[in-house]
Amino acid sequence: MKRTAVITGSTSGIGLAIATALARDGADVVLNGFGPADEIAAIIERLKGFGNGVIYHGADMTKPAEIADLVATASRTFGSVDVLVNNAGIQHVEKIEDFPIEKWDQIIAINLSSSFHTMRAAIPLMKEKKKGRIINVASAHGLVASPFKSAYVAAKHGIMGLTKTAALELAEFGITVNSICPGYVLTPLVEKQIPDTARTRGISEEQVKQDVMLKFQPTKDFVSVEEVAATALFLASDSARQITGTHISIDGGWTAQ
Repeated sequence: MKRTAVITGSTSGIGLAIATALARDGADVVLNGFGPADEIAAIIERLKGFGNGVIYHGADMTKPAEIADLVATASRTFGSVDVLVNNAGIQHVEKIEDFPIEKWDQIIAINLSSSFHTMRAAIPLMKEKKKGRIINVASAHGLVASPFKSAYVAAKHGIMGLTKTAALELAEFGITVNSICPGYVLTPLVEKQIPDTARTRGISEEQVKQDVMLKFQPTKDFVSVEEVAATALFLASDSARQITGTHISIDGGWTAQ
């Protein structure tokens, strides 16, 4: 049966990899995120090559009305919202006492509150069909903390709680809600924080990669976006119907320590 998937923050990185995997698997896809118009148009054409419907909605994840319209547009265009992937996220690295208030508010809005708003809009549509998959892209930082990332860690811990609460509320409606907790993935988000972390800690960018990031991953290797996408595809499948209210870690052994 044809499915419709809405993926926030899907014009690059993990979100784009998940959107690509779902499109390849036969889903109609609703993309969301920022980027140059020509690059987004190219992504749409590439994903349409899998033979499914693909549209883009530019909802700002800090604006609840635009988020609601994202979900409504998906339902109006394709007739349903069967898979919701909350992936949009930003980062800022700074000591708590120097952390800009506006950055705190922005990170909480995009990394946490936006998932509440998408779920609030999509859940009634899923309940009507008595079936649905909600996948929240959290982080190893939803399970453990690191210094200088107070807003990000707080938001990702919040996503874990939101996931569990929603799973309990929806358990009898055929709707599963789970989180994926990647370790360090070389996405544009991570690459951007490398110089910030180097500045904050007073070390080189190469030292950030080896001594700060991969230090926590026993495999000493970055997670690939394709590995995260494969996990999301499994959680979106019928095989995962009894997996709900939990998380899958893809962190090279980080949280085993």
